[in-house]
Amino acid sequence: MAHPLETFVRNNETWLHEAIDTLVSIESPTSDKAAVDRCGAEFRRIAAGIGMRVRVEPRSEAGDHSVVEIGEGRPRILLVGHVDTVWPHGQIARMPLVRKDGRLCGPGTLDMKVGVSMGLLATRAVFETAPPPSGTIAMLVTSDEETGSDSSRGLIEAEALASDAVLVLEPALAGGPLKTSRKGIGQYQLAVTGVSAHAGVDPGKGVSAIRELARQIIAVEALHDLDRGVSVNVGVVSGGTRPNVVAEEAVAIVDVRAPTLDDAARIDAAFRALRPVLPGARLAVTGGFERPPMERSAGVVALYEHAQAAAAELGQTIAEGGTGGGSDGNITAALGVPTLDGLGGVGDGAHALHEHVLLDTLVPRTALLAALIARLLSPAGTLPPR
Repeated sequence: MAHPLETFVRNNETWLHEAIDTLVSIESPTSDKAAVDRCGAEFRRIAAGIGMRVRVEPRSEAGDHSVVEIGEGRPRILLVGHVDTVWPHGQIARMPLVRKDGRLCGPGTLDMKVGVSMGLLATRAVFETAPPPSGTIAMLVTSDEETGSDSSRGLIEAEALASDAVLVLEPALAGGPLKTSRKGIGQYQLAVTGVSAHAGVDPGKGVSAIRELARQIIAVEALHDLDRGVSVNVGVVSGGTRPNVVAEEAVAIVDVRAPTLDDAARIDAAFRALRPVLPGARLAVTGGFERPPMERSAGVVALYEHAQAAAAELGQTIAEGGTGGGSDGNITAALGVPTLDGLGGVGDGAHALHEHVLLDTLVPRTALLAALIARLLSPAGTLPPR
């Protein structure tokens, strides 16, 4: 006999597809406030239609953010997602929203309007399948995740700290595992100033910013340690003006990934300790870790174990894994709030032309999310103290 939550989700699969189509059809590149606000307003309209209380968090420098809730009191379970995408206006004409060969294709499907829609239907399932639980389900849906969550970070932190657990609606790992760890993400800029001179007539009077930068690159590359899970990638280098001029300026932009807070602190300290090698050169180091690591803490493990139990109730199995990419779950986990990521769509191609979600996973994964929420709102959902 099917689980009541799974039956509810299956009976409302058409509603889920309608919500997905509505959100995906509204193109919402992060940089276009008006566009992402239209998508956020549509999310709030759908949420209000299922009885959720709606709050808008306006922003002038980015799109507005949305907080919607249903239920009262504790425990409070926070679902986190975003409606902004990496795709420019017009992308939907190049990669239209279609269902074919078992796939739901389109810009922003996997990352992550399907996950947001799943969160709404899972909330319906929990509160419309009698008896409704005690406690609160909240959804925080932001507009700037794809560019680092600068305008939403304070809100993310406040909502997480007001909650007992955070479930992140980002896509699952390939094949469906949940995400119990994410690397921290840092970006640093090394800007070198030298002394220009004629490369043929007076080379000795110059101090090459490019030569200095080359030495700095060698120094930071020494931090690269894949055995520890640390990656340091000098991705952009620029400098100089002409071949016959000793370069006065040179810049490198470096991407850094670290699996633990200790690794992130060690790497940050190493960048801050860089000093010029060539006499007369000057070095400015800016940047840092914009997203801290999401470590596989006791709280994360407890949530994963609840997900395993919820899956077993549905006759499913669920696995876990880690990723080098970041999400807003990095922020909530670093606060010590139990966080589980990857509860959204199952598919492939985030940020790529083949972006898609596997259609046959929508019902079982939405049912899993609903069963996990219901478990966390029950006495069986006890989590370790922070």
